[in-house]
Amino acid sequence: MELEKVYNPASVEGKWYKVWEESGYFKADEKKEGPRYCVMIPPPNVTGHLHLGHVLNNTLQDILVRKKRMEGFNVLWMPGTDHAGIATQNVVEKALLKEEKKTRHDLGREAFVARVWEWKAKYGSTIIKQLKRLGSSCDWSRERFTMDEGLSNAVKESFVRLYDKGLIYQGQYIVNWCPRCRTALSDEENIHKDKQGKLWHFRYPLADGSGELVVATTRPETMLGDTAVAVNPSDERYKSLVGKMIRLPLADRDIPIITDDLVDKEFGTGCVKVTPAHDPNDFKMGERSKLPRITVMNEDGTMNNVVPEKYRNLDRFACRKAVVADMEALGLLVKIEEHAHAVGHCERCDTVTEPYLSKQWFVKYDAWVGPAVDAVKKKELRFYPEKWEKTFLHWMENIRDWCISRQLWWGHRIPVWYCGCGEVMVAREAPDKCRRCGGTNLQQDNDVLDTWFSSWLWPFSTLGWPQNTELLKKFYPTDALVTAADIIFFWVARMVFAGQEFMGQLPFKDVYFNSVVRDPQGRKMSKSLGNSPDPIDVMDKYGADALRYTIVHLAPTGQDVLFGEEKCELGRNFANKLWNTARFIFMNTEGFKFNASQQMSAAVEDRWIISEFNEAVKKVSGHIDGYNFNAALDEAYHFTWNSLCDWYVELIKPRLAPDADPVSKAAALNTIVKVFNGTLTLLHPFMPFITEELYAALKENGLTEKTSGHLMMEKWPTFNEAEVSLDAERQIAFAQAVITAVRTMRAEKNIPPSKKGEVQVICGDETKAKWLKEVNSQVCALSKTGTLDIKVSGDPLANSVSAVTEGVTVFLSLEGLVDKAAEADKIRKEIERVQGFAASLEAKLSNEKFVSNAPAAVLDKERAKLNDSKEKIIKLNETLKLFI
Repeated sequence: MELEKVYNPASVEGKWYKVWEESGYFKADEKKEGPRYCVMIPPPNVTGHLHLGHVLNNTLQDILVRKKRMEGFNVLWMPGTDHAGIATQNVVEKALLKEEKKTRHDLGREAFVARVWEWKAKYGSTIIKQLKRLGSSCDWSRERFTMDEGLSNAVKESFVRLYDKGLIYQGQYIVNWCPRCRTALSDEENIHKDKQGKLWHFRYPLADGSGELVVATTRPETMLGDTAVAVNPSDERYKSLVGKMIRLPLADRDIPIITDDLVDKEFGTGCVKVTPAHDPNDFKMGERSKLPRITVMNEDGTMNNVVPEKYRNLDRFACRKAVVADMEALGLLVKIEEHAHAVGHCERCDTVTEPYLSKQWFVKYDAWVGPAVDAVKKKELRFYPEKWEKTFLHWMENIRDWCISRQLWWGHRIPVWYCGCGEVMVAREAPDKCRRCGGTNLQQDNDVLDTWFSSWLWPFSTLGWPQNTELLKKFYPTDALVTAADIIFFWVARMVFAGQEFMGQLPFKDVYFNSVVRDPQGRKMSKSLGNSPDPIDVMDKYGADALRYTIVHLAPTGQDVLFGEEKCELGRNFANKLWNTARFIFMNTEGFKFNASQQMSAAVEDRWIISEFNEAVKKVSGHIDGYNFNAALDEAYHFTWNSLCDWYVELIKPRLAPDADPVSKAAALNTIVKVFNGTLTLLHPFMPFITEELYAALKENGLTEKTSGHLMMEKWPTFNEAEVSLDAERQIAFAQAVITAVRTMRAEKNIPPSKKGEVQVICGDETKAKWLKEVNSQVCALSKTGTLDIKVSGDPLANSVSAVTEGVTVFLSLEGLVDKAAEADKIRKEIERVQGFAASLEAKLSNEKFVSNAPAAVLDKERAKLNDSKEKIIKLNETLKLFI
């Protein structure tokens, strides 16, 4: 097999993915004995298209599972998609309105849900195809969907079990309400954003006309639902007024003055309006004082018929303006202050949410918090980076019951049925008749469950639960979870709860939170900013391996990724380096017979590269196992690019010359083929396509140990201490330092590569002299040296420049290499330039006005420039002596 001159990813990637998938390499086997490894994909939304966050997250998972397969593990990487209740319903509703000018209500519930299933069948597999393009090696034969039959049964089972235990209940509470989506949101879906608002101060007159109280509010429209004014019980200013009535302006209702410890005496006047139906703290005060709850808004955020007629059907913000204007007209507006505060927004549509009294279904968290906290503190559950432990534990201390009902049509319908007699039935399947009265006119609850109520079961529902399947017994608990930190509460914590409740075990032992991908300026990527490259376009241009390499390279643990498409040049350049090294091997191995079991060569550079490879294997393996992916890739890169493709290839070139010793040549070829095979294996989890292609080329040319199979299923390299040679590493490191010193001196003197000079190295001890003599020909070849004189001690070369490195002095003779007169003239001109610059600095620093007015930092900087200039003049004069 002959390699093309330039690597073309498009001709390689699709070909190999098809081979892997058709060969069954991605499939797990629950009947197979031996070690197993399981990772659950964070299911992307069925509405989703691949974005760079998916690219990073799935590349990291793929690195883990590919390595484990190569280590002989029975690997299950479970794929699937999430039905994404609000997101999917919104997408289909928008399409319906745009294409047919209809709403979901025009279709009716059953027809609309059928329409969503049609949309899912048509578009739902898009992101799966894109993940395959990236190289994700999931077991696609087991792909799940959170609303498939098995997972739907698991959802109903979990609901019924929790209800029977008293852990699910229904009640009227303040929830986060989205007026646009017209559904309740969990606390985690209610995103708070800092906003500059206003604080309105209003006078509330006493009903008996004896005075007034001043209250402050950020939401004037809710005053129409006030049922009390509260003061702190220890506030002496208002003790005589407690129990009296306020005449609520605009609503013309009398409301009481009450006390509550929740009131802050120092905030505003120490008096607060209490609106139990529209504020969570007011709701608590209302419960304690048994206040009525007056809801003043409709579900769409307009004012309802409870409010005075002039405000009815106004949008809440229009009503706010009207209320403020009317209070001002009545002389009851005291003042308006600017006020910065956090305002809740719907995660999906960015609408300002409303604290809203609503009848909803809730899950009690209390019983699960303690065991989850203990698991983290005992390190049974580990977070990477570790800083996320504090975030997790803090949330556990401030947790509220989970509102699980959503006022949507798309999703798992709540398995609760109501009878006209008042009976409520919770069941796995729809009951035929009422268990109390025998009636058959039963109505199922209209709400659906929060999307996360199916996702929290993902680690075991996908394996067949509630049935105790062989798959479940084999692969639960799973091993690692790779996910985004922004769903640590949405998903990670809830999976921990569900695993403990339904399985009696944590669902995983390690959680790695991948980096956030931002643009080069550090901004969050978004369509509106136009700063989010389409990963498919990036792969079309650079290849999947280049994208995988680049995004991992840019993602140090715990830090954001600053991604720009042009940075994929890094990955493409690395792929090309590998490709060119393979071409070099093939050009030199015609007629060569590879022997994988051949004894290690005695040549120092051969022992060095094999030692370096083993060190790389140890570091890369350790970093992957510790979820330090960026460091693992950097180790693999530096070994491959620097040690193997640069230094070793150059070091053995003299041994590959036509007139070279055939035994030495064979040893060099055997070593590079062996190490290149191992390097492809080491790089495969990161860059699976190009490594598989090059491995196939090696195999076709008889340059692999095996003649069948594919790299994906090869054995992962293991660290062999017997092959580590610290002496060889020290010796080659020393030779590299000498070569680099000569190269640097040649570059400084602008000596062209065609001119070979005389080099002298005074080593100071016999060992270093011996080391250098062993690689004399390689040093000469790599440093463009004609004659290399190696001494323990002695006089330096005349008319030479020198450098000190690794405790030795390297001299480069300038005889015949440079035009002395031209070089001297060049140095004199540089001396003049630097002297002029120094003179200008001295003049500036002698100017009293400048010195007295300039900041200390500026003065220090100018003085440093002057010192540097003086030192440079001294060095230039010393160099000039060599040429006159």
